[in-house]
Amino acid sequence: MNSIHDMGGMDGFGPVEAEVDEPVFHEPWEGRVFGLFTGLLNPWNRGRNFPWFRFALESLPPSEYLRMSYYERWFEVVSSNLLRAGLVSTDELASGYRDPSQPLPVQLATPNAGGIAASTAEAGFAVSDEVRVRNLHPRGHTRVPRYVRDKRGIVVTDNGVWALQDTDERGQRLVDFQHHVYTVRFEAQELWGERGVQHDGVYVDLWEKYIEPA
Repeated sequence: MNSIHDMGGMDGFGPVEAEVDEPVFHEPWEGRVFGLFTGLLNPWNRGRNFPWFRFALESLPPSEYLRMSYYERWFEVVSSNLLRAGLVSTDELASGYRDPSQPLPVQLATPNAGGIAASTAEAGFAVSDEVRVRNLHPRGHTRVPRYVRDKRGIVVTDNGVWALQDTDERGQRLVDFQHHVYTVRFEAQELWGERGVQHDGVYVDLWEKYIEPA
């Protein structure tokens, strides 16, 4: 979706500041949120998957998204959807303890959340093909950075068939989800104009669904 969140970043927020010797987690609670997410992914998703989780993150109100830290957003999405799925109560969430009078939730099988798909789909493009990224504006989650839309590049690698990570406007995974993923090289000046350094390139992994012959 076109929102405050974008896979490629947003203009106007300044450069990304690299933190020297950055720890995996800045605070202990961040690690616990990560563990909560990975440990409860199957039951609270009720058959959903990572694309739906990303959709939920991107659906946060822009003011809230910018106010929260990275793992605060994770906790907001995980906790609100645990409540919505009926897997915890507001009292349990507030206290941090399970209500022993309530039955334990049943863990349901979850389909492949990502990774290589069991498909023999033929590749529509080959290495050295010139392609253009489709100018898509989906209402759900997408892995296409805005800055490469409608831009031309060269296919440099075919990474095989992988599960498409897009969703529709309700956060549901798209049915047509098995596509080749290509690494496409874009000239910096194709993306940034005169601001781009000549001969520099940007490499982006793109599903076949996103591109067309140039």
